[in-house]
Amino acid sequence: METGIKMEPLQQNQNGTDGKEDALPPPPPPLDVPPNVIPEKAELIKKPDRLPMARRGLGSKGQRIPLFTNHFKVNVTNLEGHLFHYSVSLAYEDDTPFDGKGIGRKVIDKVQETYNSELGEKHFAYDGEKSLFTVGPLPLNKLEFTVVLEDVPSSRNNGNASPDGPDRSNEADRKRIRRPYRSKTYKVAISFAAKIPMQALASALRGQDSENSQETLRVLDIILRQHAAKQGCLLVRQSFFHNDPKNFVDVGGGVYGCRGFHSSFRTIFLADVSTTMIVKPGHVVDFLIENQKVNDPYSLDWAKAKRMLKNLKISASPSNTEYKITGLSEKPCNEQLFSLKSRNGNGDGESLELTVYDYFVNHRHIELRYSGDFPCINVGKPKRPTFIPIELCTLVPLQRYTKSLTNLQRASLVEKSRQKPQERMRVLSDALKKSNYSKEPLLLSCGIDICNDFTQVEGRVLPAPRLKVGNGDDLFPRNGRWNFNNKKLVDPTKIQRWAVVNFSARCDVHGLVRDLIKCGDMKGISIEQPFDIFQENPEFRRAPPVVRVEKLFEEIERKLPGLPQFLLCLLPERKNSDIYGPWKKKNLSEHGIVTQCIAPTRVNDQYLTNVLLKINAKLGGLNSMLSIEHSPSIPMVSKVPTILIGMDVSHGSPGQSSIPSIAAVVSSRQWPLISRYRASVRTQSAKVEMVESLFKKVSDTVDEGIMRELLCDFYVSSGKRKPGQIIIFR
Repeated sequence: METGIKMEPLQQNQNGTDGKEDALPPPPPPLDVPPNVIPEKAELIKKPDRLPMARRGLGSKGQRIPLFTNHFKVNVTNLEGHLFHYSVSLAYEDDTPFDGKGIGRKVIDKVQETYNSELGEKHFAYDGEKSLFTVGPLPLNKLEFTVVLEDVPSSRNNGNASPDGPDRSNEADRKRIRRPYRSKTYKVAISFAAKIPMQALASALRGQDSENSQETLRVLDIILRQHAAKQGCLLVRQSFFHNDPKNFVDVGGGVYGCRGFHSSFRTIFLADVSTTMIVKPGHVVDFLIENQKVNDPYSLDWAKAKRMLKNLKISASPSNTEYKITGLSEKPCNEQLFSLKSRNGNGDGESLELTVYDYFVNHRHIELRYSGDFPCINVGKPKRPTFIPIELCTLVPLQRYTKSLTNLQRASLVEKSRQKPQERMRVLSDALKKSNYSKEPLLLSCGIDICNDFTQVEGRVLPAPRLKVGNGDDLFPRNGRWNFNNKKLVDPTKIQRWAVVNFSARCDVHGLVRDLIKCGDMKGISIEQPFDIFQENPEFRRAPPVVRVEKLFEEIERKLPGLPQFLLCLLPERKNSDIYGPWKKKNLSEHGIVTQCIAPTRVNDQYLTNVLLKINAKLGGLNSMLSIEHSPSIPMVSKVPTILIGMDVSHGSPGQSSIPSIAAVVSSRQWPLISRYRASVRTQSAKVEMVESLFKKVSDTVDEGIMRELLCDFYVSSGKRKPGQIIIFR
């Protein structure tokens, strides 16, 4: 197989400007100037420089303590060389291009393995798509190769390695074009794109911004990803996950939380613990039983199973060949027919119709214990299905689970992923040792050495702020907590039109209401007797959550004279109740009713106090304020009308990439207070990090954005004062 090799020098235009467009001359002045007009020279208005606000020194308050950070020092010794950036173009044998996702690394690995001498025996840093980097140049500016790759995905257990390449002998060219069973031919073009001095890398790691600083840090991150890929890791952006059972936590439903390692280069090497969700590896049937929470495969919902399994990878025994699931057979294994082609004694081709079950049992002599009654796994194409009995299929490790977690799974993940600082440090130290960056050839070529010791810095523990509560009393937090027992609230509200909704069959509702009213009186909250206590009809307790909410809300609307000011909702489970979401949506989104959900297990004064603190804040009351806010003597804020704004955007989970993102903005009101605030919430385009609705111009003079709402509310609530300062936390 011949390799086309071409050298394409960088082209310049006739003016030697590297192809950049020349600046046009200014237009000539008009030929005829009226006699009564005196020309004036236009004044050049310089745009104001917008620079980040400089920090005015360091703080000094508080107790000084030593802290260990997850930052690791980086040393660079190679300052003379260059990084070379090459553009990678991948195509199939018929010149149809593809983007490289999924198969690109294997193709480039095969190129490096097969054409090592033509590439000057260089090590690559490949991003998996269109960019490739080397330390020092390749022999030519443009290189073209053809490689043959077996179309059999390799297991993560062997590091995503490509199949063993051919031996570089006298028959090298013949071996390069050998087409093994189930193989594909790929064409690869590598073209010079840019040259980056290593000095820019050292400058970037020192925090000095330069033309190439971001690009050099990107190269280092690509090296880290490639290093992790060769170790067989699951890659999720800059997070890497090893196939180690010690890193798995079972959150139920056939789903594991997999603890991994996030790393990136900044001015230092930053490392942290990360978590992603993966499908529990093992037999497909066992996974489906656990995922659907049934006792045996005969109870499985196969339509639901088909949606769950699509695009997951399996290993089929006894060959341990890896496939991607495309669907399920329409009929059970012992009824699903296919055509088996064979040759008779005369060498003529003939076709035999038989079931998948008969083929594996009678022709392959593989014992099938239970597959006959269930659909087969389809790993073929729409017009050419390939069926495998389900009991021969095993889910391979480290496959991301991208669907949204249930409330129960989410609570389990939070509980099992919690780590103390000492354990987190140990996990990071072990991950650094396992990564073995000191042996990475490209990092060595760049002269980069990563220190394995945590960077120690000096921190300060600030004194806890003093709070002001009701009756002018002071409250001193201790160990990050404060206790409102025997304390009144600064501005308690009144609860008049309210009711209780009970989804729990085990709670003494009347006793709870009595104790809540009594505790509220001690805090200064005036609570009337509830209009009614609505008990859920037992016949609906096994209905879907939305139905349960609708039925009970219909009863509320039928009995109450109007919408209540407040509803107290008693849930049957803590943290993971399926009723919580539909109940909040019904009340807040559809009717604007304030609700407080509780799942009481042990009711005492402390529990009721915490519940009342939440209720009082939701109904517009004020629980406490800072003493310096009461004075008022907050630096920069108390002297000049100041609005404090906080904003954030939350996105759907990886399995919900198409649902809208939620933008929330909160702002302070009633200056000089900062403890009173209002909130605005908007939906916006999925995965958009910028808050789109801050400004919403509907005409030349009218704006309906969030900022206008906040500023108008501040003006009205602060005695018709406009803010002189705006402080935004983002």
